[in-house]
Amino acid sequence: MDTRTVRETSVTLPDLDDADLDEVGSLEGEHGKLRDFRYAEARLRELSLSGTQLMDGRVIGLTTQRVRLEELRLHSVEFSDCDLSGLRWEDSKLSRVTFTDCKLLGAAWENVTLDDVVFERCKLDYTAVTRLRAVGPVIFTGCSLREARFVGSDLSDVAFDECDLHLTEFDGGTYRGCDLRGNDLSGLRGVSALKKIIIDRSQLQGLAQAFAAEQEITFD
Repeated sequence: MDTRTVRETSVTLPDLDDADLDEVGSLEGEHGKLRDFRYAEARLRELSLSGTQLMDGRVIGLTTQRVRLEELRLHSVEFSDCDLSGLRWEDSKLSRVTFTDCKLLGAAWENVTLDDVVFERCKLDYTAVTRLRAVGPVIFTGCSLREARFVGSDLSDVAFDECDLHLTEFDGGTYRGCDLRGNDLSGLRGVSALKKIIIDRSQLQGLAQAFAAEQEITFD
């Protein structure tokens, strides 16, 4: 199976064969299950899914003005070039899922579990992430997380690489082994919560700047 690797973190990617995928006009599926599917270029005013299982599929170019997802189980699913800005995603588990070149501006994630998940070149600015749990490898690479907020989340062993973390806030939570190498840390908020993270020595100055700003320390 193909993998996506950033330093010591390696994510197993969805194993999909386009020849096995059927074009579908909805993500609802039959009896709450949808498998071996390709859902492409839909333009929706609203998308609401609850209690649905999505397995072995691609979601391409989906744009929706309002989206509410809850109690979903996703396995081996790829999202690419989607605009899901403003979505609410709750009480779900994502396994072997990738988001590539997607807009998730102002999204709200709550009680979501991630296992083998990649966010690549995604816009996650102003996102509110509450009680997210990374139970397996997770990678954010080339993403914008400006003014995003992580609250009470477990980001242990998650890897961030070349991301825009300006005013990204970490409010409580667990971050043991969270790999922040390769990122500018000078604009972070909630630095005191980032215990046992991994950084390079060259990043110490940026982290110190963030800490000084947070504690309102001035220099004479």
